[in-house]
Amino acid sequence: MKEPFMLRALKVSKQALPDCKPNPPVGCVLVKEGKVVSEGYTQMIGSNHAEVEALLNYPYNMSDVVAYVTLEPCSFFGRTPACTEMLINSGIKNVVVAILDPDSRNSGRGIQQLKDNGIKVDIGVCELEVSKFLEPYFNQQ
Repeated sequence: MKEPFMLRALKVSKQALPDCKPNPPVGCVLVKEGKVVSEGYTQMIGSNHAEVEALLNYPYNMSDVVAYVTLEPCSFFGRTPACTEMLINSGIKNVVVAILDPDSRNSGRGIQQLKDNGIKVDIGVCELEVSKFLEPYFNQQ
């Protein structure tokens, strides 16, 4: 039953366009007890990424919350802090990711950082749908 939440994250990600460019349009939904409790999408360059937006909109205990993210959370400090760090510090215990980030600065590192900090990570939910949507972003890399 993970697909409906990832498809919701995909729908939310479309709100990022066109302001997020050249960053990818990413969506994140936080789910608790089968209900969406927060949503976020990538803001204009230099501003918050999807995960950060969703976390800021839900300032409550995260231990029973699952994050659904369309693209692997970033693990490096660029114009903004790493999303993995924010997720780890939030206390969240489970992250579901549609696809890995092909950016060589990340590409699996975000997933590994989450796992290294005791967070359960599921990868590949709605992979085809999200890949189709993000393909133009990947082609510009």
